[in-house]
Amino acid sequence: MSKSCADATLLRPLLGMLIASLSGGGFAADEPGKADDISARFEAQIRQIEALKRELARQEAALFDLKREVDLERRGRGVAPTPGPERAVQVAQAQPAQPVGQAPEAPDRPPEVAPIFEQPGVLTPPGKWIFEPSLQYSYSSSDRIALVGYTVIPAILIGLIDVRNVKSNSLTGTLALRRGLTNRFELEARVPYVYRFDNTRGREIFTGSAGDDIFTDVDGRGIGDVELIGRYQLNDGGGDSPYYIASLRFKSRTGKDPFEVRSSFLADGARIAAVQEELPTGSGFYSLTPGLTVLIPSDPAVFFGGISYQYSFKRSGVKPNVVPAEAAAVYDEIQPGGVFGFNFGMGLALNERSSFSIGYDHLSVGPTKARLDSGERVPGVRVQLGTLLLGYSYKIDNSQTLNLSLGVGVTRDTPDVQLTLRMPFSL
Repeated sequence: MSKSCADATLLRPLLGMLIASLSGGGFAADEPGKADDISARFEAQIRQIEALKRELARQEAALFDLKREVDLERRGRGVAPTPGPERAVQVAQAQPAQPVGQAPEAPDRPPEVAPIFEQPGVLTPPGKWIFEPSLQYSYSSSDRIALVGYTVIPAILIGLIDVRNVKSNSLTGTLALRRGLTNRFELEARVPYVYRFDNTRGREIFTGSAGDDIFTDVDGRGIGDVELIGRYQLNDGGGDSPYYIASLRFKSRTGKDPFEVRSSFLADGARIAAVQEELPTGSGFYSLTPGLTVLIPSDPAVFFGGISYQYSFKRSGVKPNVVPAEAAAVYDEIQPGGVFGFNFGMGLALNERSSFSIGYDHLSVGPTKARLDSGERVPGVRVQLGTLLLGYSYKIDNSQTLNLSLGVGVTRDTPDVQLTLRMPFSL
């Protein structure tokens, strides 16, 4: 028996008593008949109300299913779904339970994190421009310097090595411009301006006295090596799936060539007495650097990492600018070693505007392949460069962000400290 029928049965005696009290006993013989008639009509109304409730629930369920089909069709055409009310709770016991709403779609772009490496984690949206001025300061203190050589990466010189104490300061201002061509592909151009200042103290080993020390202050300034970079997102990503971003970097020779800067020798021609009169601002070699970056969202953190390999093209018939000229050795062929790099880190969103990142970057610079015009080969060494990086990002508004990163050298050949300030603008 349904609940409504049971309630009607319990009400019958009460209705009889109510009718009896109202009539004053004038139609006592008819009490049972009238009470049954009122109870029957009451039960009929209750059954009608229950039927209407079930019909309303069925109509709401059908309306919800129709809206879901329309939203799916609109998403297939790239149109955002229209908002609508949630599905009503089913009251009819016979009606099966239906899901309420839908899970949000996976984003088609990697999440934003505070940048600590050169490559950005989020690609530029299609049709938009990103203008990013940056300023980087690095300081290193070393007992080695290459007076006649080349630079593979900023602040690292490889070539003829003398034992000296060198305090090196470098300030690089860079203007970068990025353009999103598609939802997965962007191009970037970087134009650096370099200012360098070195303070050197040296003395030829096993000869002379402490009073024979050489003190030199040398600087250099000018346009560095212009770079062109292309980046492409290989997959959709989202949810538990990582994002894979491939990149290709081309570095030119627009900076002042290390072989072009003038180096002077003392009268005795001792190599230790040679000093550079100006510091180079470029590497002196064209290079290509393919790379792969991986971003793994794991709310509230984002894990990221990447690998790269820099290949430098060799040069022939290279003669350093040395005075006197007869002291210079001519390189019949010279090629910097390949640079294998890897990095990894983690980004954490602190709130809607700020995020924090920590990571590690490592470069392994291979030995140089060099041969003099006399046929003699110049031996090279492998250099390891490791940097611990901390970064902070603050979103000023929808079109402007402030990024600050700190790098600390953990290997002997790496700059001791490196500070980088970036401020990208959306155009």
